Amino acid sequence: MLKRIATQIRKWFPAPEVSAHCDGPCGVYDPASARIYAEAVVSMTKKIIELELPAAGDKKATLTYNNTLSRYIAIKEEQAQKTKEDLLILWTDYFKPVHLEKYPDLHDTFWKAAKLCSACKVEVSLDHANELLATVEKIHKMFWATKEREVTWYKAS
Repeated sequence: MLKRIATQIRKWFPAPEVSAHCDGPCGVYDPASARIYAEAVVSMTKKIIELELPAAGDKKATLTYNNTLSRYIAIKEEQAQKTKEDLLILWTDYFKPVHLEKYPDLHDTFWKAAKLCSACKVEVSLDHANELLATVEKIHKMFWATKEREVTWYKAS
């Protein structure tokens, strides 16, 4: 009975066929937020490395150190995860097979970027953090080239 009613409704109110090359309007996608998140990963990594250990036996300084260190770590991990999420959205929702023709290393670049995000979460490696930021810059350039636009790469730091 319900199937017959649904068929009749479709017959009375036909929906036009639509198509799109992405999940949303093209203007929605932009690697800028991934850059900001990746810069925060670099910044927090530097802060962790530069954090001074307190003198032995100084309980208040040790508590302050532990609190600051845990905050820096939490921020670094959160920002690395956000970087990964933004990059994965670009990779899976924006980039299409036609882009592979121009960028045959596109999949490898995104895969490595996602792996770098994971490495930055579990390590304190300035090399990996900087490599992540450089990979996000490469993705930025690929992305804007697909739109035939030249958008300058800016860093906040």
